[in-house]
Amino acid sequence: MNAELIFGLIMLIGSAAIGLPVAYAILIAVITYLGVAGQDIAIAGETMVQRLYDGFLLLAVPLFIVSANIMNAGTISDRLLQFCIALVGRFRGGLGHVNVVASLIFSGMSGSAVADAAGIGKIIIDMMVKSGRYSKGYAAAITAATATIGPIIPPSIPMVLYALVSNASIGALFLGGIMPGLIMGGVLMGMNSWISHRRGFGQEKAVPMRQLPAITARATPALLMPVILLTGIYSGVTTPTEAAAIAALYALIISAGLYRAIKLRTLYEIFVDSARSAASVGLVIGASMILTYVVIQENIPQTISLILDGTDISPITFLIIVNIMVLLLGCFLDATVIILVIVPLFIPTCNLLGIDLVHFGVLIVVNAMIGLITPPYGILLFVINAVTGIPLKDIIVEIWPFLIVLLGALALMILVPDIILWLPKLFGYTG
Repeated sequence: MNAELIFGLIMLIGSAAIGLPVAYAILIAVITYLGVAGQDIAIAGETMVQRLYDGFLLLAVPLFIVSANIMNAGTISDRLLQFCIALVGRFRGGLGHVNVVASLIFSGMSGSAVADAAGIGKIIIDMMVKSGRYSKGYAAAITAATATIGPIIPPSIPMVLYALVSNASIGALFLGGIMPGLIMGGVLMGMNSWISHRRGFGQEKAVPMRQLPAITARATPALLMPVILLTGIYSGVTTPTEAAAIAALYALIISAGLYRAIKLRTLYEIFVDSARSAASVGLVIGASMILTYVVIQENIPQTISLILDGTDISPITFLIIVNIMVLLLGCFLDATVIILVIVPLFIPTCNLLGIDLVHFGVLIVVNAMIGLITPPYGILLFVINAVTGIPLKDIIVEIWPFLIVLLGALALMILVPDIILWLPKLFGYTG
């Protein structure tokens, strides 16, 4: 390890240790590396601007953020919740099931775990607590757990970022996330049902079947959004970025035009908030692209590949090791950082071992989402705490059963690749 790399790592770790945002920590580390190496520090700015300019796929990120914020501000969330209550509220632990099903549906619109938790998640927590059947900690924990489904079922911001660093098919990644997302929803509902029977949680008053058509009709415009999005992508009519633009426009039309739930001032606030969120993500993306320059300069991916090649490691063993590593990193790092900074180091080895990049990518995203609810530093735990005021310790106590079943689902996806690859292959993906 040479001097410039050592100094760069010291600055990166030191900056992160004093609480500097990760994007700034990476920028300082890279500039230190270039300075010690005697290279022009302008390379940092040039690399960031050039790669961001070439990244047409990245436009999907702010567009998905805008669409999620529009839906949170409008009445779309309320209509979807009423639909979910009519569908599964009648079963024991009904609002817990509603929580899961709402996340499954809403995930087809937002692509963001934080958007799900802070938006529709807060509404469901209030409903669960007011019903008097659920503790605050349990309501918060199941909401955090179900929010992890958001970036698994398409659209998915983390999958867009993974496609950027791996050149994997974004369409195949979106398809590959559908079955894992449904499995995650299934195991969470199973755990909620088991806990509900043990603790005696009641069910909601059953909605008469004659009212179901009317409730479904009210929610239909919102339910059509993921259908329009995916149809555009897989029919070849739109690129993922163009589909994201259509999703944002459609959310605006049904919220402001059809439901008349958004005023001009609210729309301005939505755009400002979305711009801030997009800028935050953009800074991390830009910084990671400069860091990639350093990684290539130091031949780090090739070194890792040579080390692993010499150990005669099997693909399954490699996947298990990488997933354990990502799971541990996910306790401390944001999913965006993991995907943009850590994951590219393993792409050459995946190619060497014959591991399908779509399978690997979906596993990484699922893993990174589980990291968001892993104590002590899971970001979703802090988000739920911030938007509801429920003590963090109460949430952590209740999160463990959901964390265990999600890890079981992840293990199944590692061992049975066709869970992820079945739908992409059905639509012609060859790997």
